[in-house]
Amino acid sequence: MLKVGLTGGIGAGKSEVSRLLVEHGAVLIDADRIAREVVAPGTPGLAAVVEAFGEDVLAEDGSLDRPKLGSIVFADPGRLAVLNSIVHPLVGARSRELEEAAARDAVVVHDVPLLTENGLAPLYDVVVVVDASPETQLDRLVRLRGMTEADARARMAAQATREKRREIADIVIDNDVPLEALQRRVKDVWEELVRRAHGEQGSPQPRSPQE
Repeated sequence: MLKVGLTGGIGAGKSEVSRLLVEHGAVLIDADRIAREVVAPGTPGLAAVVEAFGEDVLAEDGSLDRPKLGSIVFADPGRLAVLNSIVHPLVGARSRELEEAAARDAVVVHDVPLLTENGLAPLYDVVVVVDASPETQLDRLVRLRGMTEADARARMAAQATREKRREIADIVIDNDVPLEALQRRVKDVWEELVRRAHGEQGSPQPRSPQE
C-alpha cells in the first residue's frame, strides 16, 4: 500500500485532482467528507461543537450551519483551534479505519486540506500538493463558490502559505493551467505513484513541467 497525502490551498483545485486520481484507480479517503460525517446530527461530534460554540451554529433542521461556523472560526485563530481540537481526532480515527479496509497493493490518497498546517506530512509515503496562485484561488472562491471577497481572503489567510505547502511536497501539481493540461499532469503523477506502490524506482517527478 502506498499512502499519499494530497493537499492544496482552498480554491487550488484539489477536489478535481482527487476526482481524476480516483478515475485512474486510487482509493480516496476524503477528510472534508469525513469531517461532515463526524458532525452529522445525532453524533457526539456535533454535540461537542454545539457545546463549544453554542446553538447558534445549528441550522433550523438541527444540522451544523457550516457557513455560519466558518465565518466565526476563519476570522479567529483561537476559535479555529477549538474547532480543530474537536473534529481532527474524530476524522483521524475514521480515516485509519478506511485505510485499514483498503487492499494491500492500493494507492490510498488521503485528501487532507490542512495537511501542512497540522504537520501531517510524515504520516504519508508521498505528499502531493496542488498549487495555484493566490489570484486564481480568490477568483475561484468568489466566482465559483459564491463567497464574498472578504470571506475568501479570510479563509486563505487561515491556511498555510503557498511556500510552506510547496516545502513539504514530494510532487507538485500546477493548477494554473487549462483542464486538459491538468488531466495530463495527473495521469503522469498517477503513473509515478503506481511505480512507487510497486517498489519500482521509475523516474521521479518532484515538480511539474511548468516550473
